[in-house]
Amino acid sequence: MAGDGTNIDKLCQKARQAIEQRDWNRARQAYLQALTLKPDLPDVHYGLATVYFQLRDLASAAQHFREVTRIDPLRASAHINLGAVCNLLQQYDEAVAALRKGIQLDPQRVEGYYNLGLVYRRMGQPDLAIQAYREALRLNPRMADAHLNLANIHLEKGQFRPAAQHYEQALNLRPNWEKATAGLTSAREALVAEQAAAASAPAASDPTAQVDPDRHRTYLTNLHQATTETDNDLIVCHQVLEKELEPSIKDLSSALLYRQHPSSELDECVDKFEAAIENLRVAHQKLQTHMARLRTLEEQFPR
Repeated sequence: MAGDGTNIDKLCQKARQAIEQRDWNRARQAYLQALTLKPDLPDVHYGLATVYFQLRDLASAAQHFREVTRIDPLRASAHINLGAVCNLLQQYDEAVAALRKGIQLDPQRVEGYYNLGLVYRRMGQPDLAIQAYREALRLNPRMADAHLNLANIHLEKGQFRPAAQHYEQALNLRPNWEKATAGLTSAREALVAEQAAAASAPAASDPTAQVDPDRHRTYLTNLHQATTETDNDLIVCHQVLEKELEPSIKDLSSALLYRQHPSSELDECVDKFEAAIENLRVAHQKLQTHMARLRTLEEQFPR
């Protein structure tokens, strides 16, 4: 047994030397020989997974990262690397599960959040991707790639100002970066177009300029009442969004993103979110009713 240990150490040393020389095939052979002597060595599987990744054999890389997580389930980096590789293999569910596990084991792993952002964007869940990138930037504000990817999502969502801000931060960290430069140009052009459209929008007419307060008292009373009700509805909608829906989304996203909460707490988050959605629906329905009344009064405007 002692001899096997010595041989394994020599083979691992040979593999590491081959990696330094970027001789991936020789490193692979050395690690495989070590595994024939002792199959359950997490460090050897980890090294072999890294070599397979360099050889662009992603399926084999994923297989050996899975072996590391099986043998050494508390190794956060193995879970995170498994998630990154599964993302490239388009195995998104496993990627998310592995990355969440890695983050749970080590919440300070910036690459965990970054790769989670990549997965969520590929899954068509931009809001979760934004949260993941923000966490990555909270841990490392100088992560240029996170700024770029976050800017790209904001641009796709039509949020041109935050997109421009993150493109600028990416360029501050990596000057003359073509991708960030092109994105910043697009965001700025979209902002200019948006401002021009707002400036050219026709101004609302002023009913009081053509209405006689004495002759049109009933009309003005109805208009005032409808305007007040609509204004109150807008306030209610804003309060539901700010005090109910936004906090419930944050709590639910946190529960889904980190999976550190018990199932009962997740159910509670879901209930709060559904209640907030229902309250917003009711408030929005009232707002639509009163806005319809305003439109009717506009059609009845005294000429």
